[in-house]
Amino acid sequence: MTKFFLLLGAAAIAAPAYAQTIPDPDAPEVVVTATRAAQPLSEIGQAVTVIDRAEIERRQTVIVSDLLATTPGVTVTRNGTIGALTSVRIRGAEADQTLVVIDGVRVNDPSSTGGGFNFGNLLSSSVERIEVLRGPNSVPWGSQAIGGVVNIITAAPTEGVQARANAEYGYADSVFASAGVSGKTGPVSGSLTGGYLRTDGISSAASGTERDGYRQYGATGRVGVEFAPGIGLDLRGYFADSRVEIDGFPAPDYVLADTPEYSKTREAYGYAGLHANFADGRFNNRVAFTIADINRDNYDPSFGSDPTFIGRGRSERYEYQGDFRPLDQVRVVAGFERENSRFNDGFTFADTGITSVYGQLIVKPLDILTITGGVRNDDHDDFGSHTTFGANAALALRTGTTIRASYGEGFKAPTLYQLFSDYGNRGLDPETARNFDVGVEQAFLDNRVRASVTYFNRRTRNQIDFRDCSPAEQVTAGSICVGRPFGVYDNIARAEADGVEFTLALRPVDALTLTANYSYIDTENRSIGSDFGNDLARRPKQTASVDADYRFAFGLSVGGTVTMVGDSFDDAANTVRLDGYALAGVRAEMPITDQIALYGRVDNLTDSRYETIAGYGNYGRAAYGGVRLRLK
Repeated sequence: MTKFFLLLGAAAIAAPAYAQTIPDPDAPEVVVTATRAAQPLSEIGQAVTVIDRAEIERRQTVIVSDLLATTPGVTVTRNGTIGALTSVRIRGAEADQTLVVIDGVRVNDPSSTGGGFNFGNLLSSSVERIEVLRGPNSVPWGSQAIGGVVNIITAAPTEGVQARANAEYGYADSVFASAGVSGKTGPVSGSLTGGYLRTDGISSAASGTERDGYRQYGATGRVGVEFAPGIGLDLRGYFADSRVEIDGFPAPDYVLADTPEYSKTREAYGYAGLHANFADGRFNNRVAFTIADINRDNYDPSFGSDPTFIGRGRSERYEYQGDFRPLDQVRVVAGFERENSRFNDGFTFADTGITSVYGQLIVKPLDILTITGGVRNDDHDDFGSHTTFGANAALALRTGTTIRASYGEGFKAPTLYQLFSDYGNRGLDPETARNFDVGVEQAFLDNRVRASVTYFNRRTRNQIDFRDCSPAEQVTAGSICVGRPFGVYDNIARAEADGVEFTLALRPVDALTLTANYSYIDTENRSIGSDFGNDLARRPKQTASVDADYRFAFGLSVGGTVTMVGDSFDDAANTVRLDGYALAGVRAEMPITDQIALYGRVDNLTDSRYETIAGYGNYGRAAYGGVRLRLK
């Protein structure tokens, strides 16, 4: 594995840059994650990867985190079976420092210990587009955008009536089905998508033999009403009900093993907004209310029918954003927000709030140069005020060369659990990070080859971690450890990360597409103590992915993906090693008519055995087949 990575890295350096996909030069890629306003990708100085619906269907992906695991700078860990706790880390940051947004709603869980998002329940049924921004970006997004932002955009209404559906069956008695319809008539537009997944799964405990199954049903919907040209109502909703069987640590050995435990999660996210666009689109306004409500319950039938754990998290957000273009070369994006959040775990009920204001100035002194700068202030009900800055520039030369550079700051507010639980500390400060990156992208051969390379460096301070309380601290007046014999949360951790990301996209002929990426990320624990200088846990230094697809003239499409992950450590002390691994998958799709296609795939073709978390199993070779329907 190490030799392979060295060869791949040498090849990438010899071809000094590459890009995720081949964009259509006649339809420039537009993204919204960098500034929370639509911008051509060529005008953005930050690193952004875009995954569209076509790629999701081409890859036949069911679990969104499986797609994210093949993008530059991103690593994924999962506690065993499908539906188990799944964490996404961007550029070596903590999983809780990944901000997740679905249709404009921040969906990180206020009831979780670190405020992270569980990707285990995020399926691809209704996903139309994913934008992954790598690096701190708290100016437009606020708290938690330290590692980066994963922005999920579901299916939007379309002109006329369109419908799509698919159903598949495969390994472990897995059934996955989804269907969606969208359309527009007069001033009213709407879309509705539903999905269902059930599987017997695998044993989450690598040593176990009992399968841990999973079930989810969910739906998303959008409604738009245009009251007048440029003035309208936007409603969006997301619902998912999930149940997963989990393994635990039963007596008398208290090691991970088969247990009858299971967990239920119900997620409901909503967006209600009004937009008003004036002056021929030069002054666009948006006001909105968003809500994220997450209920989690764990059960262990060995101890009865009552939950052994409950988590109730809710955040409500009121926001205004304006987008003003006084000149063709000048654009101002600014906004005001108020977020109220609360949680209840059966023992503690707590709430807090944060009031924010931000502004960004986007200028184009030259047609080929875009410069963006911004500032944000957040006033938290508990820790007080915090100010964040950011700036980036993109130079898009007519030679096909794009040079990007950015400086970004990120912060993460203490969670409600870290502030108010039995281990909480109301004196906590926010976690903070500073990052810079620089990159270059080059197009060759009439845009049939695109290559890019990006270097980044991030320093994170004031990270919140749990620490023990010594007997002396417990009796020292004024110490946060008074009355805390079991420990307390404190701002004691520091970390650093720097690395290089390479991407390459080739289309030598119209029927063949090749993409590849390689990331080298060096993380270091800078916290004072015995772990100082160690690698951060579960952060492989090297990852790579290669993807190829070919479409024959008679319609058959074949493809494959190879993903490689280097060695890492499972613990902060760097005593438990996780061996690197390589996963290969193949796929094919054959249209039967203009509306119907058959498809199938084999994942983990070589039946590799690997762990992303010590003691937890992963899927071996697995085959699936299905049918897809499209109506327009």
